Amino acid sequence: MKPSIPKGTRDFSPAEMARRNYIFNTIRDVFALYGYNPIETPAMENLSTLMGKYGEEGDKLLFKILNSGDFLRGADKGLIEAGDTNRLAAQLCEKGLRYDLTVPFARYVVQHRNELQLPFKRYQIQPVWRADRPQKGRYREFYQCDADVVGSDSLLNEVELLQIVDEVFRRLKIRIILKLNNRKVLAGFAELIGAPDKIIDITVAIDKLDKIGLENVNAELLERGLSQQQVETLQPILAISGTLEERLDALASLLATSEVGLKGVEELREVTAGVMALGLDAELDLDVSLARGLNYYTGTIIEVKARDVQIGSITGGGRYDNLTGVFGMPGLSGVGISFGADRIYDVLNALDLYPAEARTATQVMFVNFGAAEAAASMAMMKQMRSMGVSCEIYPDAAKMKKQMAYANAVAVPYVAMVGESEMAQGKMALKNMASGEQQLLFPAEAASVISKSLFKN
Repeated sequence: MKPSIPKGTRDFSPAEMARRNYIFNTIRDVFALYGYNPIETPAMENLSTLMGKYGEEGDKLLFKILNSGDFLRGADKGLIEAGDTNRLAAQLCEKGLRYDLTVPFARYVVQHRNELQLPFKRYQIQPVWRADRPQKGRYREFYQCDADVVGSDSLLNEVELLQIVDEVFRRLKIRIILKLNNRKVLAGFAELIGAPDKIIDITVAIDKLDKIGLENVNAELLERGLSQQQVETLQPILAISGTLEERLDALASLLATSEVGLKGVEELREVTAGVMALGLDAELDLDVSLARGLNYYTGTIIEVKARDVQIGSITGGGRYDNLTGVFGMPGLSGVGISFGADRIYDVLNALDLYPAEARTATQVMFVNFGAAEAAASMAMMKQMRSMGVSCEIYPDAAKMKKQMAYANAVAVPYVAMVGESEMAQGKMALKNMASGEQQLLFPAEAASVISKSLFKN
């Protein structure tokens, strides 16, 4: 039987890894540019750390790890017979795979609070796991690239994070729509219709507006216990249109009786004004239905969509003033963003936006003409590698046709040939595989030609 991998996971070939590393390196460089430092946390966390942080739907999507050894020992036999899987899982599993990087980060901050200098700015690039139904753009194992700052209430952090998002996608050449909302605005909605206790029900339903449409959202709101009158009161809010400024004014007018709602509008004004003053390549959009379905956001909510590819959110985030409170450290404010590297990878593939250096690791392959020529080639490669050019030599002195077929298959941009006459001059015949142009060059000259050509592309 042919081996396979679990649904919702993927293998990545060397060519694909070159592309993924281009994404990771781009994001990492921008994070560092804004003063964020890297940390890592374990793949698995105690379930007590993870449970209850992502809402009821999120809890269902946690991958739980069976206790080692006799995991059934001590389990309630009544629960087994009753098929009560949720309560049984709590007895059989002490650990789970992390669902995101934010909750482990909150745990890290609380655990290491005495060692940290606040405000603390960190970035983290690691895989996360979700027991989701696999579909296009949705995987069970995927990488997140997060940047968070904790220990500061300042909205300057939001402005900087939005600049980071803009800069990353500018470098990747992906055109984006940067959607903003504020959880306080959503709380204002709930207050306005006299259902502050229904904030989660309202946000979970209206967050699906783009996917299922207004009619189905209204039906879901009724199913979740809202009255017909409450649903009708929400309609003008969900129908807000116009320029960014006009929509903010309309929101302020509709939420005039809600103190928390007006505070949300005020924060949105400050963040959008700060970002616009600095200039933005992205299209900035206010989306009052945006909730991101997660319980821990308390202020700004951020979501990024690609303009030229139909795919889900490629970046998201927001402010979570009370997240560390669940770990016994109340009053610590945080705000962060998370890049979905796997979806970004799919977008770059769809639009073919990778630069030449992200397509292959090897920049030049030396042809092997025999032992003496190979030795001379190895000496040249050592010199070129010291100048930052990645090289390889075909390991066997096979027929020229076979070696060139290999060079084409792995898509190396240059091939170098060192025969007897080249050896005598200390040079190589460097062939550009795209143009067919060939030059006789010293190793340092060849390194310069290759570097300039790839940098230009």
